[in-house]
Amino acid sequence: MTWTVESVTTEVLACEAERREREPFTDEWEDMTLMEAYAVQDEALRRRLRRGETLTGVKLGLTSRAKQERMNLDQPLVAWLTDAMVLPVGVPVPTSRFIHPRAEPEIVFVMGQDLQGPGISAATAMAAVDWVMAGVEIIDSRYANFRFRAPDVIADNSSSGGYITAGITLHPDQIDLGGEAVAVEVDGQIVDSATGSAILGHPGEALALAANQLASRSMGIKAGQIILTGGITDAYPVTPGGQLAFHFSHLGTLHLLGGQ
Repeated sequence: MTWTVESVTTEVLACEAERREREPFTDEWEDMTLMEAYAVQDEALRRRLRRGETLTGVKLGLTSRAKQERMNLDQPLVAWLTDAMVLPVGVPVPTSRFIHPRAEPEIVFVMGQDLQGPGISAATAMAAVDWVMAGVEIIDSRYANFRFRAPDVIADNSSSGGYITAGITLHPDQIDLGGEAVAVEVDGQIVDSATGSAILGHPGEALALAANQLASRSMGIKAGQIILTGGITDAYPVTPGGQLAFHFSHLGTLHLLGGQ
C-alpha cells in the first residue's frame, strides 16, 4: 500500500477508536519525513475538532534523555491535547478504552499568556505561565510493543491517551521546578523517582521547545491552554485493579486505580 498523509491519519484514528495495534508505518513508508508526520498529527487534530472535540493544549514527549535513548529517538516530540483526553480525578482509569495504557508523572503548566515562537527562551516561556500543577499522562501507543521510529510516533500524536491534573496549584515563582521531585508507587512499592530536571534540565525548556516547534508549523500556544511538559520518570502499566501513586514534593499526590 502507498501511504499518504490522509490515509495515515485515517488509519491512526481508526486504530485509536477500535483499540487496534499495528506495525509502524515506516516499515512500508520508509522515507516518511518528520514534516509529513506532523502533517498527519495536524490533520488528525482538524478531524477531532470537526467531530466536536475542543483543543485544550499541548503535550511533549521524550523530554528526558533516558527515554530518548530507550526508544532510540534523539529529540523531544510535540503533540495535541483535546477535551476527549481529559480523565476525571478519583475515578478508575478505564483500561478498556486503551490498547496498552501506561502512566507517567508530569509537571503541568496553565498558560496565562499566548506564547508564539520562534526564538522563545525558557525564561520568556515561564513568564507566560500562570500556574503549575501535577499531572499524570496515560500514554497508549497504537504500535505493537511500542515499536516505532520518530515519524511513526509523531503521526500517532506522541502516543496520546488521556491525562489527569490535580493536587496543589502554585505560581511558578513559588516552586523550584528543576528540583521538584516525584516518587512513583506501584501496588504499594516505591519503584522510581526523579526530579523536574529530567525534563531537558528544566520544564521551562520543554515549554520553549514546544513554542518554537509549533512556530515552524505557523502555530502557537494560547492563554488558558494546558501544557504537559513530558514524563519525569518511566511510564508504568495501568492494569485493572492495579494501584499507582505519584508523590510530588510540593505539588501533592495523584492516585490512580486501574478500572475495566
